[in-house]
Amino acid sequence: MEQILEKQTEKKQTHHEETPLEFIASICSVLVLGLFALTFIFQNFEIPSASMEKTLLIGDHVVVDRITLAPPTKWFPLVHYRDVRRGDIIVFYKPTIEPNGEHIFLVKRVVGIPGDRIHLRNGIVYLNGQPQDEPQAAKPGDDGYFPYRDDFPSVPPSQAADVTAEWSVDLPTHVQGDDLVVPPGHYFAMGDNRPVSLDSRYWGFVPRENIVGRPLLVYWSFMTPENQIDKTSLGDRVGFIFHIILHFFDQTRWNRTLHLIK
Repeated sequence: MEQILEKQTEKKQTHHEETPLEFIASICSVLVLGLFALTFIFQNFEIPSASMEKTLLIGDHVVVDRITLAPPTKWFPLVHYRDVRRGDIIVFYKPTIEPNGEHIFLVKRVVGIPGDRIHLRNGIVYLNGQPQDEPQAAKPGDDGYFPYRDDFPSVPPSQAADVTAEWSVDLPTHVQGDDLVVPPGHYFAMGDNRPVSLDSRYWGFVPRENIVGRPLLVYWSFMTPENQIDKTSLGDRVGFIFHIILHFFDQTRWNRTLHLIK
């Protein structure tokens, strides 16, 4: 009995209570690890437009994997890297700078990789001479036929709106016969909602170095008006925050929570 009491006394004496400084240090360690993950491994991104419907909806908040498609590094060989593939959905910096000097993020699907020959006929993508079966891609319908958009690149960009000046000059240099040929180190990307998507048809190829990562899953989706992206004033932003607070439960798309993106 005396030996048991002695052991219990020893345990009490060796028990160490965490000091405030140690508590703060442990919290900082967690924050540093979280910041590292958010900065170098994952990133939050909100879908602002309908260019990727039905795959991604306006108001989808997605987790972006920044590692898999990143340039390989020797300092961390355990990480899985791979090349960009046809069919990958990618997040990237738009190749052209906005009039206000801002670089913006876009989300599109890779249709062509370096060396691929691409053209569209009546909205159908032909890859290296073969028509593509793309069940996820919306085809021209009631909105009518637009020659530049639906028979790309056979129609000069001068006959289309929304084509950037740089692409109007650069596009003809990549056309061989009926096809647009994707150059080395670049990718041809299109939105799944083809009739409304402003994509590589309008501003050109995506440079490899512009690719940030690939979206993995939707962690939260909220019903968001299509014109919300244009409401940039402080009042509009604050008003929409209050709208989210009031309608969080009834306008959250709960069926899209943790929805895998592919």
